[in-house]
Amino acid sequence: MIIKPDQLVYVGVDLHKQHHTAVILDCWNRKLGEIKFDNKPKAFPLLEKEVKKHTPRGMSVVYGLEDVGGYGRALAVYLTEKGCFVKEVNAKLANNRRKSHVTIQKSDSWDAECVAKVVRDELHNLPDAKPIDLYWAISQLVTQRNWQSKNLTDGVKRLHQQLGYHYPSYKKFFSEIDGKTALAFWHKYPSPNHLSGVKVEELALYLRKLSNNGLSTKKAEQILSLIADDGDTTRDFQDKRDFIVKGLVRNIRFYKREMRRGEGEIRKLTDQLGFQLESMTGIDLVTAAELVAEIGDIYRFATPDKLARFAGIAPVIVGSGNKVRNYKSKQGNRVLHDIIKSLAIRQLLVPRSTKVPRNPYFHWYYEQKLAAGKTKQQAIVCIMRKLVNVIFYLMKTKKTYVIPEVSIPEAG
Repeated sequence: MIIKPDQLVYVGVDLHKQHHTAVILDCWNRKLGEIKFDNKPKAFPLLEKEVKKHTPRGMSVVYGLEDVGGYGRALAVYLTEKGCFVKEVNAKLANNRRKSHVTIQKSDSWDAECVAKVVRDELHNLPDAKPIDLYWAISQLVTQRNWQSKNLTDGVKRLHQQLGYHYPSYKKFFSEIDGKTALAFWHKYPSPNHLSGVKVEELALYLRKLSNNGLSTKKAEQILSLIADDGDTTRDFQDKRDFIVKGLVRNIRFYKREMRRGEGEIRKLTDQLGFQLESMTGIDLVTAAELVAEIGDIYRFATPDKLARFAGIAPVIVGSGNKVRNYKSKQGNRVLHDIIKSLAIRQLLVPRSTKVPRNPYFHWYYEQKLAAGKTKQQAIVCIMRKLVNVIFYLMKTKKTYVIPEVSIPEAG
């Protein structure tokens, strides 16, 4: 069913943690009304009541919300469950609309009005807001896991710093300083003075037990020899610095354990969707979950072009006179944009062991673009756009990814 623009009333909502502000416009951008209401389900009917006052018989209402995954999620859920027509408005679009005026204003009312104007002008280009609980739960788990990953990285950096004071040659002890065996060693022997009197046989027995017989006498001899070569690193208040090392080890163990548990919960939810995104080169469980969390229900995008526009990958066409150029878009969902960019770079990796590209098709496609005169960055953007098509197809069909065959024309 096609609804004419003059049969619609546009409601833009500026969202905040404690309250929201809504502005109602008609198709001629005339302000019909405004309401401020609390961000809680009990207050949401007040918005519907106010909107109905300005909606004549035969007219339809379309709502525009900027943040359907954060402060505006509860309102988005309420409106969609009521069967309302709700659109998700990218914050960049509303901000650009605000800046397009001669006198730049900043208020909740004006922000809401800019959202409503974006809905009016970009209605058919905006994705539907479908705040499904499953996607939201995945998004929350991914956010939690990313936060834990950041803290883990910070903890490992600090451990590097502390170990440098105590064991100058610590990097030669183990292949990974945050591996299971290494962490146990640092916790029991946070500084060399704890190894005073420890014989090679005793240390070898300890390492053998930790590493399931992977490390033993030779490793113990190496560690004790390196410590002897480093010299005495003991300083005043050594026990306090040992306390720091042990605390860092406990934190690293905690975040690793919580990340494993979180990934198990993510797996349970993503399995319900039936996507085969992990069948593609460069996509693991976390990347697949990040894509799902940012894209949401794939059926709110009618075509790959709309998904590309949502991710800020579709080019912006700028023309003047007889000159027309395509520029890189700085709009769209920047989180999704960065995920797809990272994925594009992974397609081009060539392992040193095999010397074979991880994805021969995309590696060939990249070389073709360079040969055609594209810069490296432009070629990567081309790959990103193709990846959008692939992701769209995999999510729509739930099929397994198959690397396309590369047909190289014969010379002559």
